Amino acid sequence: MKNYDVIVIGAGPGGMTGALYASRANLSVLMLDRGIYGGQMNNTAAIENYPGFKSVLGPDLAKDMYDGATQFGAEFAYGSVDSIEDHGDHKVVKTDDGDYSAKAVLIATGSEYKKLGVPGEDNYGGRGVSYCAVCDGAFFKNRDVIVVGGGDSAIEEGIYLAGLASKVTIVVRRDQLRAQKILQDRAFANDKIEFVWNTNVTEIQGDKMKVTGVATHNNQTGETGHLDASGVFIYVGTLPMTTAFTDLGITDDAGWIKTDDHMATAVPGIFAIGDVRQKDLRQITTAVGEGGTAGQAAFNYLETLKAQASSEA
Repeated sequence: MKNYDVIVIGAGPGGMTGALYASRANLSVLMLDRGIYGGQMNNTAAIENYPGFKSVLGPDLAKDMYDGATQFGAEFAYGSVDSIEDHGDHKVVKTDDGDYSAKAVLIATGSEYKKLGVPGEDNYGGRGVSYCAVCDGAFFKNRDVIVVGGGDSAIEEGIYLAGLASKVTIVVRRDQLRAQKILQDRAFANDKIEFVWNTNVTEIQGDKMKVTGVATHNNQTGETGHLDASGVFIYVGTLPMTTAFTDLGITDDAGWIKTDDHMATAVPGIFAIGDVRQKDLRQITTAVGEGGTAGQAAFNYLETLKAQASSEA
């Protein structure tokens, strides 16, 4: 079992920043991720709200962050984490590819897209149902598509899809959007985008091979209907990826990890960063700030362990 000072679980923007700060403090650091570094940045066409860039491609920013995170010696390895064992002055991170030990752990596993939970959603996954316009939008060039949701992600991806599809219908369960005003203005000004308000998608329909449309229900009038489409892009929220950590007692009832201002959880030596935390704003900028705080907090925690060990010697 390899030993490190700090293990960072998750290599999104928060995790990579935490690894940067911890390794720059001359700590041995391992980043673990079940996929490629960058997290959801890899699914984002253009990032326009990251300081220093008017606009930057998500994968490009991910690569730059990774290069920065590893320049002081932080390592990267693939692995899906099953659990963390707390042994006081060290933690054991158990993965599907072996176990690792560290004095401190930074959890930066992020969140995943929430499903609608309606008939047809699973059946047509990869055959018209998608949660990533950047990944799959090109398959629907010059076709009609539906976007479900009214937040930032839904409107951003709807605008992106409008550059490819013949028509984008955004189905919103309320009578207004939750997205930022600038995104709303862009969507309302786009003549390829239409809105269906106060409406829920109740079923994703198809011909057994591919999506053909959705069944709808107006939650104000009770009227049912159908919308034709070749693709359905779903953006109705996110869920924390914290199943592996529930036994530690660091999450709230919804699964989000609770921390203090130093990103410390209820378990000494375990910190949390980014979208996995219980908070209001989940953005790259907030994840990066939290990563810096957690990386420094991990260093301070290790210094405290050294001081305690010296006083007991």
